[in-house]
Amino acid sequence: MADYRSPEEFAGQRVVVVGAGNSAVQVAHELAEHAETSLAVRDRVRFAPQMIAGRDLHWWLRLTRADLLPPSVLERLVTGTPVIGTDTYKRALEAGRPDQRPMFTALSPDGVVWPDVSREQVDAVIFATGYRPHLTYLTSFGVLDGAGRPRHDRGVSTALPGLGFLGVEFQRSFSSNTLRGVHRDARHVVDALTRLPRGAAVA
Repeated sequence: MADYRSPEEFAGQRVVVVGAGNSAVQVAHELAEHAETSLAVRDRVRFAPQMIAGRDLHWWLRLTRADLLPPSVLERLVTGTPVIGTDTYKRALEAGRPDQRPMFTALSPDGVVWPDVSREQVDAVIFATGYRPHLTYLTSFGVLDGAGRPRHDRGVSTALPGLGFLGVEFQRSFSSNTLRGVHRDARHVVDALTRLPRGAAVA
């Protein structure tokens, strides 16, 4: 996914996109205009409207205070990543552009093996399955837990003064998982770091 730039590069090809979140569905949707495209998923694609009763989803999250639930609660409540937007993607999937298939069981030298054991030659497989922070370079500082995740309070390190994190899942709220929320997280972290006593190390 990190190397994907534009759908035109795949014009006329057979492409499989792996994932059921926003990025996977958006990329598969735009590829379907240029290539024969399938979306391979382990679970169904879930949709959430961007606008509800004329208001943006994030407005409702803040009004109902659902966006203030602790990350530990959000991790239990939110299973899967809903695709947020208009009905465009939902209609496209229903129309088979792209088509949606159960996740393939294996990769072959020239393609994929589907659950019914059929083999298909494909030109490209694009993995859009999300990410996890890879912060092993911070191990020696003692700022990661046993699973390699940052030890933090809403993005501010609890182990090393002056160190902040951004882009951590449910860092401060549900919105932290979206571009809309990351800018608020950044403001929070910067404000917290600027309040540090003069002379404190800043990473």
